[in-house]
Amino acid sequence: MGLFENLFKESKSVPSYKKQLKNVLGFSPGDVPLYKAALTHRSVRDLASENNERLEYLGDAILSGIVADFLFKKYPYKEEGFLTEMRSKMVNRTTLNDIAIKMGFKKITNFNKFDNSLKMSQIFGNTLEAVVGAVYLDKGFRKTKVWVLERIIIPHLFMDDLENLEINHKNKLYGWANKNGKNLEFETLDERIEGGRRLFTVGAVVDRELLAQGKAYNKKDASQIAARLAVAKLGLGKEIELEP
Repeated sequence: MGLFENLFKESKSVPSYKKQLKNVLGFSPGDVPLYKAALTHRSVRDLASENNERLEYLGDAILSGIVADFLFKKYPYKEEGFLTEMRSKMVNRTTLNDIAIKMGFKKITNFNKFDNSLKMSQIFGNTLEAVVGAVYLDKGFRKTKVWVLERIIIPHLFMDDLENLEINHKNKLYGWANKNGKNLEFETLDERIEGGRRLFTVGAVVDRELLAQGKAYNKKDASQIAARLAVAKLGLGKEIELEP
């Protein structure tokens, strides 16, 4: 039994929703409404007190600090640039989204399942950040740090792999285009309001031909999604993921 389980061990029975949370979180939460807000997307609850946007803001800062502390101690002789890049790889939205799905947050997140744009976005990674914020408010920083280490970093983030991983698909795609004499542009194809938020569709255009497109609630994320899909379509996955 790990330190985290010892910190949160409880003997009494829990209601079904609380038990469901416990199965995913690995501990029995104290403030259940707080976690319910953390697991609620703006697409179904507009009020700031009922959705996870404020908790996402808090959790992002807490998670970033814990990861920075972890890297600082793990790599005592590495320079600032290396540490900053590693932190970006560990807390970027794509990585966190994948981890959140593996942890089971997709099954318990409350969002508008009829909004197709949300299916391609990184809302589960954002939800994970919100849950980190909820754990911090519910249990305090010390227990949150243990939870992040035992439930997120150790089982899902492998340092040797991350050291070699290239996460900026746009930069790599530009490199491929330059090497092959191609003209690559990222164009905003559509911009509309959905669920009270501005949704962007950005296309990766190679020699005036639309290669792939991505949708997100900001242009940067949409262009990265488009770049990632373009990489897959071109069959450059391994070449893009790893540095030569």
